[in-house]
Amino acid sequence: METYKFLMDLCLILLSTKVLGLLTRKFSMPQVVGALLAGVILGPGILGIITPTDFISDTAEVGVIVLMFCAGMETDVQELKKSGKSALIIALIGVLVPLVGGYAVAAFFNRPGMLESDASSSLFLQNVFIGVILTATSVSITVETLKELGKLKTRSGNAILGAAVIDDILGIIALTLITSMADESVKISIVLLKIVGFFIFVAIAGFIFYKFFSKWSAGEGVGLQRHVIVSFVFCLFMSYAAEQFFGVADITGAYFAGLIISMTQREPYIASRFDVLSYTYLSPIFFASIGLKVSLPEMNSTIVAFAVVLTIVAILTKVVGCGLGAKLCHYKNYQALRIGVGMISRGEVALIVASKGESLGLMSTAVMGPVVIVVILTTIIAPILLKPVFKRGPETTPDPNVDIAKSYEAISKFREGK
Repeated sequence: METYKFLMDLCLILLSTKVLGLLTRKFSMPQVVGALLAGVILGPGILGIITPTDFISDTAEVGVIVLMFCAGMETDVQELKKSGKSALIIALIGVLVPLVGGYAVAAFFNRPGMLESDASSSLFLQNVFIGVILTATSVSITVETLKELGKLKTRSGNAILGAAVIDDILGIIALTLITSMADESVKISIVLLKIVGFFIFVAIAGFIFYKFFSKWSAGEGVGLQRHVIVSFVFCLFMSYAAEQFFGVADITGAYFAGLIISMTQREPYIASRFDVLSYTYLSPIFFASIGLKVSLPEMNSTIVAFAVVLTIVAILTKVVGCGLGAKLCHYKNYQALRIGVGMISRGEVALIVASKGESLGLMSTAVMGPVVIVVILTTIIAPILLKPVFKRGPETTPDPNVDIAKSYEAISKFREGK
């Protein structure tokens, strides 16, 4: 009977994420907050009804890949081109400020008489690594929230997406630099070559697929499921190639795959199909899986204080860093605030970085608790803050209901061969 427990796990996850999502919406909060809380409540952190499994983990990974694939399809390519330089500056300052802030907090707490470290590397490297953890950004939470608010296609939304992609690359470089100091087998030159290779690969693979898909789909019937399947195959291939061959996050590969699909005439039909798959199955499991990972160790007063200060610094450094970058690029105050808040969430990215550092002796086991707290709070706070900050300012976006109507109208025309 244990073999089929995953069915009950899915049942509980889908039901609880929707119920709590509707509940949080009644309190004027995005539904994604309810999905995160559902995982925390059902998981080892509180009730312990559901424990993380390989099945849930793998399904959640597919969920975040599809989520970022959809984000790529919904991105305004022309607007993204305009914000390219701005995204680079926002991401760069948005990495440097948290890096310095995290190091400063760690340098104050991580010393004899305050925290007892069992890490093998020097205190300097340990403190720098805390800063590296704070540079991480998990944009998937922000993407889902902006989709829910109908703000993904705003100038601020495109800047957040562009900066998040670059942030991922800069984070890899920062992680590689610090790990190369602790592990001589890691070569920064090789990593940089792989990153350059990734963008060359995206340009070549994207151009080939775009030409093939555009020509092939133009000669086919309209609104066919084979177009959706081929698109998904391309998404999974780009995700795998990014992670396996270039050391870049799989969601970055998925985002670029969606970006390429967005330039084809079949995008409205394909996007509508993936939206249903993501909304009804994959996204709830992904967001709940983050909550399922919450399991706090015992902590003394010093570690609790460290966790509180680190969380405050994690939030402020992203808002200030990315907001400052936006202001330097001539964004208005309300747009800079939106961008800064949109980059707050650390999510699973910070946990992956932390576990990597712990295995290399760059982080003490006592620090893992505060890092988990930072991940939980920034992940929950980000969508809560996004709603009010996107209400500020005159920037308008198309009504999401109108967009949906246009999408279905386009699908109907495809089916009729118009």
